[in-house]
Amino acid sequence: MAEKFAFLSDEWVSGVEALVAQHAGDTGAPHGNVLVNLVVTDTPFGDERQFHMGSADGAAVMGGGHLEGADVTLTTDYATAKEVFVANNPQAGMQAFMAGKVKVQGDMTKLMMAQGGGGGGANPALQGAIQEMTE
Repeated sequence: MAEKFAFLSDEWVSGVEALVAQHAGDTGAPHGNVLVNLVVTDTPFGDERQFHMGSADGAAVMGGGHLEGADVTLTTDYATAKEVFVANNPQAGMQAFMAGKVKVQGDMTKLMMAQGGGGGGANPALQGAIQEMTE
């Protein structure tokens, strides 16, 4: 059984970065090019966490910190971020957005087009590995 880490903990971020590298050649990589910076508030770590994800040239991009030149920056709370990005539940994201729990800065159109193409779940092996290592 794989070791499990709390979502967005330093260990989890390191694990995700390793998984992205390990799954770099997998087929079914995310469609399109969209880079998203995340600001996650109300974390169990006592501070907000910054993370990035998306796809570039058909390959998944995920890791700690923010990327310069990202298309979109999303700000949301820990519970919403975990439900959307780990459980891969886009309905939770839409409900949170409608309830004002998600703030979007940047190219909303590009974000919506990327979600239509499958988002983070378009690489099932990577998505499954991330879910497996997340508490």
